[in-house]
Amino acid sequence: MSTTEQVSSTEQLAIDAVRVLSMDAVQQANSGHPGTPMALAPVGYVLFHRHLRHDPQDPGWLGRDRFILSVGHASMLIYSLLHLSGYELSNEDIRNFRQWGSPTAGHPEYGHVPGVETTTGPLGQGVANSVGFALAERWLAHRFNRPGHEIVDHFTYAFCSDGDLMEGISHEAAAIAGHQKLGKLIWVFDDNHITIEGGTDLSSSTDQGRRFEGYGWHVVNVHDGNDLEAIDLAFREAKEETGRPTLIVLRTTIAYGSPGKAGSASAHGAPLGVDEIEATKKNLGYPSLEPFHVDDGALEHWRECVAKGQRIHEAWEARFSAYRAEHTDLAAEYQRVLQGGLPQGWEAHVPDLAVADKPAATRAWSGKVIQGLAAGIPELVGGSADLGGSNKTDIDGAASLLPETPSGRVVHYGVREHAMGSIMNGMTLHGGIRPYGGTFLIFSDYMRPAIRLAALMEQPVTYVFSHDSIGLGEDGPTHQPVEQMAALRAIPNLMDLRPGDGPETEMAWRVVMERTDGPAFLALSRQSVPLLAREDSAAESGGGLSVGGRPLASADGLRRGAYVLSEASTGEPDVILIASGSELGLAVEAAEVLERDGIPTRVVSMPSWFLFQSQDAAYRDAVFPDGVHARVSVEAASSFGWHRWVGDQGACVALDHFGASAPAEVLFQEFGFSVENVVSTAKGLLES
Repeated sequence: MSTTEQVSSTEQLAIDAVRVLSMDAVQQANSGHPGTPMALAPVGYVLFHRHLRHDPQDPGWLGRDRFILSVGHASMLIYSLLHLSGYELSNEDIRNFRQWGSPTAGHPEYGHVPGVETTTGPLGQGVANSVGFALAERWLAHRFNRPGHEIVDHFTYAFCSDGDLMEGISHEAAAIAGHQKLGKLIWVFDDNHITIEGGTDLSSSTDQGRRFEGYGWHVVNVHDGNDLEAIDLAFREAKEETGRPTLIVLRTTIAYGSPGKAGSASAHGAPLGVDEIEATKKNLGYPSLEPFHVDDGALEHWRECVAKGQRIHEAWEARFSAYRAEHTDLAAEYQRVLQGGLPQGWEAHVPDLAVADKPAATRAWSGKVIQGLAAGIPELVGGSADLGGSNKTDIDGAASLLPETPSGRVVHYGVREHAMGSIMNGMTLHGGIRPYGGTFLIFSDYMRPAIRLAALMEQPVTYVFSHDSIGLGEDGPTHQPVEQMAALRAIPNLMDLRPGDGPETEMAWRVVMERTDGPAFLALSRQSVPLLAREDSAAESGGGLSVGGRPLASADGLRRGAYVLSEASTGEPDVILIASGSELGLAVEAAEVLERDGIPTRVVSMPSWFLFQSQDAAYRDAVFPDGVHARVSVEAASSFGWHRWVGDQGACVALDHFGASAPAEVLFQEFGFSVENVVSTAKGLLES
């Protein structure tokens, strides 16, 4: 046998090992998706062996290429590739696929397995994340690279399926990638003509190649998913195309090698069965029928990735050492931003909004804070889904992030909320950028899946949601959020922040920037909110709202989620008014009336349920004493969830129906957000 034939035989065994591990793991778990890993085993082999710059011994190496399995249900593909090529993923982990306590979850989860760059499974999310990865790579390259020192220079690869490309988010993300001319972004489309229900002809007649050409992509066709040289050539061609992202359309056969199920929908989401697996191994000419068997020669060949990765990594480290010697401060800054730390002294740039002497909308206060943050945190990059002027998210004087200005700091996502959310996830996962993105609160619904994944992956993404209530007025109920606050508060690990004035908005942004283990959103008003006469504010000297002329508490209390803004005159309240956002001033005004009427009233500002519920029981009980049952919440949104804080004997001044088209002040009055109604509601509780 010739050397060429020996290598070919070894390569085939290495590829078939991926198929075997995938089949056997799904069978042992009695659940999973074997067909796609079997089909994509050859392209996975070519990528990991010939193109992907990776170090299995150091998966977090900064100079690595990024690989994303967007077709997350094919998780046994990435688990097999990582295990075989030497990552810290054991044979036992493979055998415990989809089991309690095992890192090999049903879909790849970020932080569970080394080498998994992002959580995928909801189709379309991974490819949209990849656009964020590629944007971050290009942005960092232009910020940190210097002549002769290309320390940021890597590709982003993503494998995707028919399902990924059917999802609407893929259209949004692909259009952005083409417009941005992301030449280091490469998607491999598994064109197997199969979905769960049967052939793709049941639901689609899209020519994906022509579609992507229309987006400005470079498209390469590989007609045989088992042709290693054609796949290799396609990757080479993709990497040589520097001005456009590339889609490799790879024609495959789902469950390749299975004599009874290859090419059929039945191989998509169910085990092949013991008999069919045995028949498949025989059909492939595999040397053993034993479950999870990997040929020694094939494993040795796979583990060549370890030594190769170390060599590539060491070469990069040598280049980085030379870079650091010549650009010491820049190298230190590069390491800082990739590690996610904030620069020293960033807080000094945040404007002190306690000195404000004119009412303004909280979106306007937020815009002022963003300018300060941008001055102190150079990696802060933000944008909007075509609403920058309304959300107040643009950074003054900063360039737009475009192919012509790749180091710009203002991202124009267009009317693509879902892609915006997912691209920001990709940016944070890549590292080096701290992104924020804006839209109206009502349109958070369009990006909820990406928000949920940011929370699941504990990524510090920031959402700026303006126009947060009926206060937007005449645009009417289609644009007036009702249930959105409750829906977002229901997402675990998502920090909610609905500030009520300038100082709270300032403090909210401080809290957001300090958070590193999850996302946060700011719900901001379109309409002006009144000044509050806080103990540390300019408004204390006159003109701001207070209760009985006593100064209100500092906005520092926002850090605890809810705090006593104004204590009852007696120190022992009969009524507690609880409010957030633009209704905070209304609660203060109502408390003034109740106090004049001889009813001791406490006002609690509650901008963040997330922060408050994380406080110890003693603090929570101090804010809401058990003995005070007359509690009224005031928030221009659904009452859903508020009874947790007001109790069974409390009441909610809320909006449990859709809004209407009319001036904001009319709507607030008509829907009961008035001093008279809040006072009446509180008195009604005392009389009942």
